[in-house]
Amino acid sequence: MTETATGASAFDAPLPAPAMGPPERDAVLERPQARATLADVGRLAGVSPKTVSRVILGSSNVAEGTRDRVLSAARTLRFRPNHLARNLRHGSVTTTVAFVIGDLTNPFYFLVAAGIERELAGHGLMMILAATDDDPASEKRVVETLLQQRVRAVLMVPIAADQSYLEGERQLGTPVVCIDRPAHNLIADSVVLENFAGTASAVRSLTQAGHRKIGFVCSPAGLYTHQQRLAGYRQALLEAGVTDTAQWERLEDADGPTAEESVRELLALPDPPTAIIAGNNRASSGVIHALGNRFDKVAFIGFDDFELADAAGISVIAYDPAELGRQAARLVISRLDDPLGPPRQIEIPTSLIQRGSGELRGGVREDAQQPATPAPRGPATEEIISIPTRRTIQ
Repeated sequence: MTETATGASAFDAPLPAPAMGPPERDAVLERPQARATLADVGRLAGVSPKTVSRVILGSSNVAEGTRDRVLSAARTLRFRPNHLARNLRHGSVTTTVAFVIGDLTNPFYFLVAAGIERELAGHGLMMILAATDDDPASEKRVVETLLQQRVRAVLMVPIAADQSYLEGERQLGTPVVCIDRPAHNLIADSVVLENFAGTASAVRSLTQAGHRKIGFVCSPAGLYTHQQRLAGYRQALLEAGVTDTAQWERLEDADGPTAEESVRELLALPDPPTAIIAGNNRASSGVIHALGNRFDKVAFIGFDDFELADAAGISVIAYDPAELGRQAARLVISRLDDPLGPPRQIEIPTSLIQRGSGELRGGVREDAQQPATPAPRGPATEEIISIPTRRTIQ
């Protein structure tokens, strides 16, 4: 096949666009034209459909003049080869890799997708995106629709309680890599965050500042990521001598109270918490709304960095979402090259970024009699506390 400078087919060369001006007020859209077929190209070029097919496939057994006529006819008719149909006829797969996410409005997924797309592009693969809307009932339907398109691999953020429906496809050689949380009832590679260690590090910073009454707010309750973060929260408080944390925990189901409502409930207690940990970026938004003008009385750290958090002086447990995507894409490429071997889990490190909101002192330090003074806020006062580097578990 004739190649352009970027490696694309000559059929993919851009067609000259008609001159366009502002649409006339009374203009009417025309009925769409039927797409050109191999036979249409052959009639215009004066050759058989089989000859057109040979040109498409890059056969060297075609005269140069004939090839030029076919390519010219294809451009005139705006013909595009149907690579999917050809792949299906030959039982092969495409060069596309599916990425199945949850909520399309969550910016986290797009940062992950950016890392995936850049890594795949370097290997001649293209990412397509589909969403489950964080609905467990839709996951299987969305994934199986993509598999019917013969995608080369599936990257997914699992939301359903069972991914065993993918085991047969995995055995047929389709790599499946889970992002942010591992699969259930499926042998698959995964890339996750150091959720436990990241939250434990944040809680330790609060206990070292004198806090013991620390709230934890997150939703939905049952996700692997949130359970791991809850476990890190409990462990760090246990190290500080706090064994009863249930009174401070507010993990709600998706249809339960919002994070803002949960924080307002905590703050209304007779003995309210002096600090709050938010388990994800959505919960952080709720905490900020609930605290209002009480940031000088309640310390706050959120899991996930977010836009304007630095300007607002919000301390966060941060990580590189694009690195999640890059590592997941590398696992896919590795599995395409060598599908054998045990499943691998890569853990991406987190860092505690101290910007002011999480550094408010609590009430049990030796110097607790001194007036509590919030730390200065803003990007100029950021302090990053790193925790262990990326690990691969086999």
